Amino acid sequence: MISIEKQGSFRARRLAAFILAACFLFSAAMGEAASYDPDHPEYLEAAQLSCTSAILINADTGDVVFEKNADMQCYPASTTKIMTALLALNIGDPEDICTVTPTALDIPSDSSTIGLAVGEEMRLIDLLYGIMLVSGNDGANVVAENLGGTIYEFVELMNHAANAFGCTGTHFANPHGYHDEFHYSTARDMAIIARVAMQNETFRDIVSTRSYTLPQDNIYRARSIANTNKLITYTERYADRYYEHATGIKTGHHSAAGYCLVSSAIKNGIDLIAVVFNSSSDAASYRDSIRLFEYGFSQFVTTSIQELYAMNPRVIEISGFDLEDPLLGRLELKLQAAEGSGNDLIVTTEDRIQAMASNFNAMTLTEYTREFRAPVSAGEVMGTLSYYTADGSVVVYNLVATRSVAARESLAPSISEIMERVENDPNPFPRFTFELFFVFIFLPLLAFLVLILLIRKIRKHMHKRTRIHTMNPRERYYQ
Repeated sequence: MISIEKQGSFRARRLAAFILAACFLFSAAMGEAASYDPDHPEYLEAAQLSCTSAILINADTGDVVFEKNADMQCYPASTTKIMTALLALNIGDPEDICTVTPTALDIPSDSSTIGLAVGEEMRLIDLLYGIMLVSGNDGANVVAENLGGTIYEFVELMNHAANAFGCTGTHFANPHGYHDEFHYSTARDMAIIARVAMQNETFRDIVSTRSYTLPQDNIYRARSIANTNKLITYTERYADRYYEHATGIKTGHHSAAGYCLVSSAIKNGIDLIAVVFNSSSDAASYRDSIRLFEYGFSQFVTTSIQELYAMNPRVIEISGFDLEDPLLGRLELKLQAAEGSGNDLIVTTEDRIQAMASNFNAMTLTEYTREFRAPVSAGEVMGTLSYYTADGSVVVYNLVATRSVAARESLAPSISEIMERVENDPNPFPRFTFELFFVFIFLPLLAFLVLILLIRKIRKHMHKRTRIHTMNPRERYYQ
């Protein structure tokens, strides 16, 4: 039989164990990321992505929007072909004819292929569609041999190009991405390469194509191929992997690399590029990419130069205003787009809008073309404002009066107004009038006569005084 004292000790230990377990579970729960909420994509956390490495960038500026282990070296698999196609478009002509050799078809048996034959002659552009849509390793080798001389020399060009782009964690060992221990990249580097590639119009056309017909050549008849990127091709089976804003780019997979996906999307003028490396499954790579895009679009807003200006508009002081003017001559100016002024839209993050508004004056040049003097009419152009964008272009606006400002009636004309009246007077000599005669002829003449009479009178008076004080010699006597 257990004593009361022992029972109390046992209960105390059980209570302490329960408290410790509760604390452990609480701390573990706090360490885990909250479950992903598709209604609030702006709260995305790195732990909510199943991939090992990922990055999301602004395709226009290159700015990083989100990242997870972005500098970790991973196997890029067939996303390698982004560099292959980009380099081919830069050093070759789309109409170049490429010949398939036996060495180009010397690839592992489990490779994805276009289905080329030795001696087949294809245009470079058709090979690039086969490389990017169905991930043909055979096509990548054909392109490398025909443009580089040998596969090895072409791969060297790929590495030189990666270095030139600023990639610091990338080394290519082949043009197609089949597993090689010395063939690796990072999510950040692949985003850089993809951003450069998407600036090429032909590349953009290729990776956004859902299906393509390879034309008849010297061996095969025309055949159709379909893009393996499920982001841009809707099917009922893979409806959850379709993303309506997607515009490309390339899938990749092998056992060592996991599932990789480099993709792009545009929404409301916002252009994003996402890279996902080493996802656990094909579905996870698409899910991670869509979450990245949704997060990115939630972070960006589209504003305009006019909206930034409206946060701190120009206000000028008009002189000579009517004393009944309610604002005592204060005049706010609004922006009015000048003809051919250019693109007014600005895509940025919410936290940068206020900073851009605060630095608005540093990014603009204001030139006034009219004197700040009443009267002023509503809609009258008072000057121009030039906005200098980040890419060096200039957008020009007119500064327009938002209201009318009347002038004081009794106000004396300014020197400039007097000069203007004189210059515009068709008869510079005044007309002869009685007033003109009286003021400029009669009055001066009358004043002259009065002055003469006054002088004569003064002289006569002085002469008389002289005679009074002069002594007559006959009146002199000597004592």
